Amino acid sequence: MNKSHGAHRRGPPSPWIVRFAGEIEPGGQVLDLACGSGRHSIYLLQRGHAVTSSDIDVSALADLQEESNLEIVAADLENAPWPFSDRQFAAVIVTNYLHRPLFPNILSALAPGGLLLYETFAAGNERFGRPRNPAYLLKRGELISGILAGLTILAYEDVIIDEPSPAAVQRVCARKPK
Repeated sequence: MNKSHGAHRRGPPSPWIVRFAGEIEPGGQVLDLACGSGRHSIYLLQRGHAVTSSDIDVSALADLQEESNLEIVAADLENAPWPFSDRQFAAVIVTNYLHRPLFPNILSALAPGGLLLYETFAAGNERFGRPRNPAYLLKRGELISGILAGLTILAYEDVIIDEPSPAAVQRVCARKPK
């Protein structure tokens, strides 16, 4: 893996993802959902995982197309059928994205023992900038209010962060029982 891939335009992985990446089954297949520029995909490839990266626009991943352990899936997660049918992954990573109807699909995509790492904007983010629309902001405690029923919550935060820029976020690390 060429560690210099697009690092200048992608930015570093989220500290939340870095903190819990070691909980992912070694070498396990990871789904990086709504992957954007692929900053987490690259990080997980470097950790020895096979990664499936998906977004509506995958053009930011063009420089990664030759990576042997990377599958790139262009998918409209909001207006088309779930693109992963019955596939299951050792981990599903979602950052800075919220489309509530996808939660059942995300949970079914976790293999037994699989890890969910989810981090996105929360109510209160309006004062820092975008997103401001409540449709894209988690309500207080929403991530642990039953959406993840059946998973074991390993860690959860509902906090204001300063880096990379001020934002209100909720984040969870949860494991599906084996």
